Amino acid sequence: MFHNQTLLITNFCLASIIFTLSLSLKPNSDNFKITKYMRNAFIISLIPLTIFIDQQTESNSCFSSTFNMMSFNLLLGFEADMYCLMFFSVSLYITWSIMQFSIWYMHEPNNSLFFKYLTIFLISMLFFLSANNLLQLIIGWEGMGIMSFLLINWWHNRLEANSAAMQAIIYNRIGDTGLIIFMIWATLFSNSWNIKQIFVLQNNTTLWLPLLGIILAAVGKSAQFLLHPWLLSAMEGPTPVSALLHSSTMVVSGVFLLIRFYPMMKNSQILISLILCLGAMTTLFSALCASSQNDIKKIIAFSTTSQLGLMMVTIGMNQPQLAFLHMSTHAFFKALLFLCSASIIHTMNNEQDIRKMGTLYSILPFTSSCTIISSLALMGMPFMSGFYSKDLILETLNMSYINAWALSSTILATALTTIYSTRMILLSLTLYPNMNTLISIKKNKNLFSPLIRLSLGSIIFGLIITMFFLPEKQPNFSITLNNKILPMMLLIISSSLTLFYINNLKSMILPSFMFTSMSGYFPTIFHRSFSHTIFSFSKNMSSSLMDNLWYELLGPKLISNNISKSSSNFNNLSQGMINNYISIFILMLLVSLLSSTLLS
Repeated sequence: MFHNQTLLITNFCLASIIFTLSLSLKPNSDNFKITKYMRNAFIISLIPLTIFIDQQTESNSCFSSTFNMMSFNLLLGFEADMYCLMFFSVSLYITWSIMQFSIWYMHEPNNSLFFKYLTIFLISMLFFLSANNLLQLIIGWEGMGIMSFLLINWWHNRLEANSAAMQAIIYNRIGDTGLIIFMIWATLFSNSWNIKQIFVLQNNTTLWLPLLGIILAAVGKSAQFLLHPWLLSAMEGPTPVSALLHSSTMVVSGVFLLIRFYPMMKNSQILISLILCLGAMTTLFSALCASSQNDIKKIIAFSTTSQLGLMMVTIGMNQPQLAFLHMSTHAFFKALLFLCSASIIHTMNNEQDIRKMGTLYSILPFTSSCTIISSLALMGMPFMSGFYSKDLILETLNMSYINAWALSSTILATALTTIYSTRMILLSLTLYPNMNTLISIKKNKNLFSPLIRLSLGSIIFGLIITMFFLPEKQPNFSITLNNKILPMMLLIISSSLTLFYINNLKSMILPSFMFTSMSGYFPTIFHRSFSHTIFSFSKNMSSSLMDNLWYELLGPKLISNNISKSSSNFNNLSQGMINNYISIFILMLLVSLLSSTLLS
């Protein structure tokens, strides 16, 4: 236990050293050092993970009491359980590869600042993963939100990047409201911010408001249905940022939050069903949208949202361990997909339309091979990393007594995953393009090493994590042969239908194709019509209420009305009445006598 805690604290010290060294980077000179530090941090992180695999022990280290006010007590420390230690190494491994790739991809005068941002982004995620209290958790949570805003808005002279960064920060603030609600409840009713103590104090009671806040926070961060548009707009940032954002940091943190707080909501069937239906809706809608997109980065972005929905479905089946398994395997092939797309876009002179690509397998053979490997892992091809998690999820889903609509939606989304992945491969790598695009080949040795590492992870990591996964926590049931071969049959049938889909399906169902290609009209409805309605209402309220209040009750109109009223009263004195004249004469005479007396 003590050894585990010491090694975990050592990892945090090393992450702090990485952050300090990144602040002193010189332009274009020390970028290779930061990748070496990241590699060393990954190697050191394997030590506590190996000890955990060998001893199967978890540790929760706490320091001395930091905040102690009346009955409220907060103990800062680190949670070294299976989820933290496993994803700790996964995040460092993937960030190491992305940073080495970025040396080749980001040729800019101030690219050292880019590496600083990526390092702080990673440290925020590591802080979030190992938090054993709400204070450290929200620091890492908000740190990822702030750094995502800065990284998405990296090319800040572009209006689209500014708008995408604002969408990311606004949508995440909506989700953060739920986490703040939970923290307020923990302060008022639990008198503790330590996660384990909150679990104990709950006493198996259903807490609707705070748990709904946790779900809202996960929906905002993991871009679930209704709060998903920001993830698509985030493609305006550099592609390495998208690779890190979608694979092992920000968007998976919402799913990790639900896994961490699953002991609080496992007894509420209504909340679990809400997560299940929300995930099924997200995975199906995103898969439909990905099937009709032409931008290669948007296809991969919708793919991420669909896989996050699948993780939510898995949590809704009361299997958080399987959701974490898929989250870990998904990180490798999703990072590889984005880096391969970055290589393709860079070669095609920033062209992202897959209809303008084609025959790239002869121009970029290595990148094409890595793209096929990552796509096959995403489809769930047997003996790839994605197979070990997706196959087990589908088998568990098929054998569980859950909502039939959620089951059918998830199976259909899985089939659509094969369709849009095969379509992307055919249009970008094999089929002839519809138009000529200027191609510039810029090879660099920094391109190959990260792609090879992520390719190996996409192939063998699923087997490795399955071998060392806790077998007693996996679902135990007998599966018939027909149910066992169902995922493979979906893969074969969907791949066979892809050519027919490319040629005929668009013309057959044009209205639905337009609906999905326009992302369900969410940007139009929420970002334009809704904003226009709010602005019009605000303008009308400002002109009809505030201006009228100022002009009529407090401003010039009030003064003019008083002046006109006093002048009308004065005019009433000049109506030829002798009494008025005599009264005014006597009054003026008395005033003059009094003033002369005072002067004398």
